Amino acid sequence: MTAAPHTAAPTEVVIGLDVGTTAVKAVAFGVDVYWRCTAEREYSLEQPAPGWQVQDPAAIGAAVIAALAECVAGCAGARVLAVSLSSAMHGLIGLDADRHPLTPLVTWADERARGEARLLRDSGRAAELHRVSGAPVHPMTPLTKLMWFRREAAELHARVRWWIGLKDYVLQLLTESLVTELSSASGTGMLDMATRSWSAPALDLAGVTPYQLPEILPTTAVLDLSASSAASIGLPPGTPVVAGGADGPLGNLGSGAVAPGIVGLSLGTSGAVRTVVREPFADPDGRLFCYALTDTAWVVGGAVSNGGVVVRWVGDVFGRDLLAASGGAATDTELLELAARAPAGSDGLVMLPYLLAERAPLWDPDLRGAFIGVRHSHTRDHFVRAAVEGVALQLSTIVTELERLEPVKAVQVTGGAFRSPLWRSVVAAVLNRPVHAAGDVEGSALGAAALGLLALGRVTELADGPARLGVLPVGEGDPVSVDPNDAAAYAQLRAGVSVLLDCYRPVATLFGAGSGPS
Repeated sequence: MTAAPHTAAPTEVVIGLDVGTTAVKAVAFGVDVYWRCTAEREYSLEQPAPGWQVQDPAAIGAAVIAALAECVAGCAGARVLAVSLSSAMHGLIGLDADRHPLTPLVTWADERARGEARLLRDSGRAAELHRVSGAPVHPMTPLTKLMWFRREAAELHARVRWWIGLKDYVLQLLTESLVTELSSASGTGMLDMATRSWSAPALDLAGVTPYQLPEILPTTAVLDLSASSAASIGLPPGTPVVAGGADGPLGNLGSGAVAPGIVGLSLGTSGAVRTVVREPFADPDGRLFCYALTDTAWVVGGAVSNGGVVVRWVGDVFGRDLLAASGGAATDTELLELAARAPAGSDGLVMLPYLLAERAPLWDPDLRGAFIGVRHSHTRDHFVRAAVEGVALQLSTIVTELERLEPVKAVQVTGGAFRSPLWRSVVAAVLNRPVHAAGDVEGSALGAAALGLLALGRVTELADGPARLGVLPVGEGDPVSVDPNDAAAYAQLRAGVSVLLDCYRPVATLFGAGSGPS
């Protein structure tokens, strides 16, 4: 457990519960005082078959209860106003009639439905599904996962009484209510954004009825903590549980990137770029997603599967001596020190960083990565830096796409990658816009807590929540400094990579880009 950063104890706290891909984090935030108490539990991501990425729901549930209990115990006697939820998007669990899991959690990273996504694209149905739901057709979505179960596991598909997501599973655990909320529903590929209800054409493809899916509540809906969960956690029964939202939209709220023209960019293992608009946006070009934060705040942007994981992979391949010296795991710090020795642009070495099934803005899970422009003079320093630059360039394409909606005035960056000066300087130079690093903010957990204040009536405007929890407005302080020479080099590189990708995509198919798991 991470203790409070300040000694002044709050009288009231809101707990933001962020249930992620590999860990759950419970953070108690002091109201009107900068105070934090954090507890975290990890769980494993399993790969029972190539391309599959699943988790044990029971292990996640146990981690949720344990993290909450530890967090509550560290709240220094403060009154817990509510527990407000955030969770990873796009997961799918099948339940029987008694609400017991018949399947593991099939996570967003699971690629088994690549064939279904390809079929929808090739048939021409993908564009209309994207327009209605806001979720691009991709193996990550529950829609394509359900199509896979219908085709490959028909008997199991028929036995499932309820199909739910990760957020829905946690809400049931804490409140005994089988419900979902608008934000998580908007990531399924089965929501009709216009009506805020399940889409009949998508459900027909999935082979399910509306009665097999949870009721969709507002993200500000308040439920009651059940007696059994309350006893395990150490809170009074009936403590408010705010339905909350998905981790991506809440990440924007947590970083303060909710004003017009402000973009939130998060980067960890994967990455995302998002901005907030007031109405659902159906991208006519099919490049950007649109997910709900509230009924009147929608997050438009794109996510990349290949973020910091790319640099870690490059270290595994090119840093064997570092692996040996570190006992089996080269640290990001060591790798980035190598990258910093190479010049901006990596002396013409370019990486297309598609190691995992890529998402925005191409939404092409079959596209594979490549190093291009290799010369005898290139060293591993260049290869590592090219990996960093490749990820930054991919993120910059999403920022460019967002400018179709509104000019981007500033970018707020968050995530573990930005502890590194190199990541900060490369991303700032590639974007060539004012970039502000939010530091080690609590991201989606903070967003959940801020949304909780809105749900409880403690604030009347969405943007006011973070300030009540001690977060400074976006743009306070100087932006990340940018070397003009680096910015010029990356401007030239951006233009070159765009042309290069147009040439590479058809060539890549000749080498089996669609012949197996990424």
